[in-house]
Amino acid sequence: MQQQNPTPQHLFSGLGIAPGLLDILERLNYKYPTPIQYQTIPSAMEGKDVVGIAETGTGKTLAFGIPILQRLAREKGKGLILLPTRELAEQVDEELHKIGKPLGLKTAVLIGGLSIKPQIRDLAKNPHIIIATPGRLIDHMEQKTVTLDSITILVLDEADRMLDMGFQPQIRKILQNLPDKRQTMLFSATMPHEIMTIATKYMKLPVRIEAAPSGTLPEKVLQEIFIVRREKKLQLLEMLLQKYSGSTLIFTRTKYGAKKVAGVLRMNRYSAVEIHGNRSQGQRRDALSGFKSGKYRVLVATDIASRGIDVRGIELVINFDFPSQSDDYVHRIGRTGRAGAEGRAITFALPEEHQEIRAVEQLIRKTILISIPPGGSPMDVVPPSVGPNAPRPKRNFRPHRSSGYQHKRRF
Repeated sequence: MQQQNPTPQHLFSGLGIAPGLLDILERLNYKYPTPIQYQTIPSAMEGKDVVGIAETGTGKTLAFGIPILQRLAREKGKGLILLPTRELAEQVDEELHKIGKPLGLKTAVLIGGLSIKPQIRDLAKNPHIIIATPGRLIDHMEQKTVTLDSITILVLDEADRMLDMGFQPQIRKILQNLPDKRQTMLFSATMPHEIMTIATKYMKLPVRIEAAPSGTLPEKVLQEIFIVRREKKLQLLEMLLQKYSGSTLIFTRTKYGAKKVAGVLRMNRYSAVEIHGNRSQGQRRDALSGFKSGKYRVLVATDIASRGIDVRGIELVINFDFPSQSDDYVHRIGRTGRAGAEGRAITFALPEEHQEIRAVEQLIRKTILISIPPGGSPMDVVPPSVGPNAPRPKRNFRPHRSSGYQHKRRF
């Protein structure tokens, strides 16, 4: 089901939203729905199952949040929102409370890294919506501090990751404990075919809404790739931080890599902080809030942050390590250029990672500019050979699996 995108003449008032919620949206200066909100809200209000695909930073939270609040206000039941990271769970809770607090909204946020006791207290208050990561929700289910038999609306945000192999056993266990009679909504910026096939097993005649094709990136993000040898990466990184003075988000593949890069930057007197799975929840919160406030210019993160950071004004995203999955490229890059702003994304690729580059280009349906480092020479970025003797991609790399688009490229 496809609907036209909103124009300046389209307002929230034309989507069937209750007057009380419209008043709240007006006070928050939300006048015009984004394409994903405009297309999703009417179907979700009717209780239909929905698969929503839209680029990051386009308001997916309100696309499912507004229908949940309105439906729960007039019907019995509760909502359950599942997300892959703690940061994303807290972000969704914050966004829902902006519009739900005047209505008396009560939520329980169930995430790891924090004491379980305050979460038990929040559950005892009979919340309208439970916002959770799968692992911690299962902890509560096993301790019998939560039951899911009253859930009438289920949302899987970042559904491609939630239904991927890493989370599938947990999601399956949760779904087994949910009522069969429920509304299910999935949202993500990418939706590989295999994930869509899995998702439809748990849904009833879902309405597929594509505000943008799967893999679409923000229009105003300038993308570049530097093919650089491993030992030159830190040198190139410092060159780029000297060239671009704005807030910068750097992605590494490993927790050790994030710690090392942040440490080197601090040693070179950059205000930098890291966020990864070995950091406590308090440290992760401090890092994110410090980055938002400007205390830290640079945030170094693993992919835990590619789906959990909603910070306006990030000037530059740097992929210090090429993402292990091509889908993750979309989510990483989506941290800049949010809500129509301009941004820049720079990726470091090793000479042997030419196949990985092609997989990303296949997903985003675009050829990415290959650049020479500032002050560098072409010898620092010798491209790989193409042909039978070219290096093969790493075995743990997982290309995007759904698109049939292919094109030729020379390096």
